[in-house]
Amino acid sequence: MPIYEYRCLKCGHQFEKLQNISDDAVKRCEKCGEQVTRLFHPVAVHFKGSGFYTTDYGKRSRSQEKPGEATSGKKEKKKSGKSSGDKPGD
Repeated sequence: MPIYEYRCLKCGHQFEKLQNISDDAVKRCEKCGEQVTRLFHPVAVHFKGSGFYTTDYGKRSRSQEKPGEATSGKKEKKKSGKSSGDKPGD
């Protein structure tokens, strides 16, 4: 069950309640009985291990590429096209 944090709008008292998600929100301060509001906090996320962009899918630097790797793809594309002697429609 989640722990919700509340703050009184009048006296500023902050308190926590362990509640089920389906339970109604607390509406009154436990000290003065005035209206309270639920506080929201950012969720802490910690990415750890392999499988993330910076470790696995980042761009390779030129020094890490194999020699001829960048130019081999360009040569293959030129070979697969039509030669300059071919006429369209023939």
